[in-house]
Amino acid sequence: MGMAQGDLHVIVAPPLQVRVEKGTHLFSSTPEKSCVPFSTRAWLTVCARGLGHVPYLLLAQEGKTTRGFLPLAYLKSVLFGRFLVSMPYLNYGGVSADDPATAALLIDRAIALADELRVRFLELRHTTPVEHPRLTERPGAKVHMRLTLPATVEELWKSLRDKVRNLVRKGQKQELTVAWGAHDVLSEFYAVFSENMRDLGTPVYGRRLFAAILDQFPDGAELCVVRAGREPVAGALLLHGRGATEVPSASSLRRFNPTGANMLMYWHLLERAARRGQRSFDFGRSSPDSPTFRFKKQWGAEPEPATWQYYVRHGSTSEMRPDNPKYQRMIRAWQRLPLWLTRLLGPMIVRGIP
Repeated sequence: MGMAQGDLHVIVAPPLQVRVEKGTHLFSSTPEKSCVPFSTRAWLTVCARGLGHVPYLLLAQEGKTTRGFLPLAYLKSVLFGRFLVSMPYLNYGGVSADDPATAALLIDRAIALADELRVRFLELRHTTPVEHPRLTERPGAKVHMRLTLPATVEELWKSLRDKVRNLVRKGQKQELTVAWGAHDVLSEFYAVFSENMRDLGTPVYGRRLFAAILDQFPDGAELCVVRAGREPVAGALLLHGRGATEVPSASSLRRFNPTGANMLMYWHLLERAARRGQRSFDFGRSSPDSPTFRFKKQWGAEPEPATWQYYVRHGSTSEMRPDNPKYQRMIRAWQRLPLWLTRLLGPMIVRGIP
């Protein structure tokens, strides 16, 4: 394998080559209609503009034909160090290739890039494992929770358990309203989302991330906000793609749990996807038998594999997990901070967490 350090160009085995592209020229110059599964350049644009990450794109090409690709984001922070991830914020990413040999070449080059950038680890968010001798760690046992959607909203409603329908009806009987929008409801969504993240003890993403997603996917991304009177009490980001819809961020205020606002919101999310003719609804990843797993399971979602693979250079991936005992004191301290301070500090912290 030959490597030209100046332009990061690697000749693997003629006529197949892997090219590494970096920087703002990767940005998608036009808005995208679809965001699930992700559009590579569009989501690299979101990572750069919304999170401040450095985008890389590895392309395996044979002549003018692309045989595979691997999008990567370079994260760097004083608190946590350096990481190379495909793809941050999303629950999926990693290698897409015509065959295992091409996938292996792309991973080889990603590992070389990880060494060049001196990251702690390379993280590839695969759905199914890709065999490679240097991807040696697969921590955790998380799964995607996905629901196959029926053809009509009526069938969807009938498919729900009686308990779930009753909880939705409880929300419908309250003085709650549901609104859909984009930038016009972003402030309300973020007010709920940031408060909920503080209560969970988790640094919050900045508004800039959600604004970048809405800008990049004007037809594929939208916000749902549930209000009690004028006060926003629940909110979610919905991403629509080719046949699939997912909800990567959703929150509700704990003090409004008795109103059923969260259940009402999730019903509207599912209804929205069904009315668009989507075939699948992705609730996101969960640990089996966790509270979030059981919440998603009650809607009829079933677990599907979520295999995140790692090339570790320093330390262990377990050091970055929220359930690591060393973070428990910091989580409790974060929960006691004033909301305005968590909104100020959170985005600076979370952008460096893979």
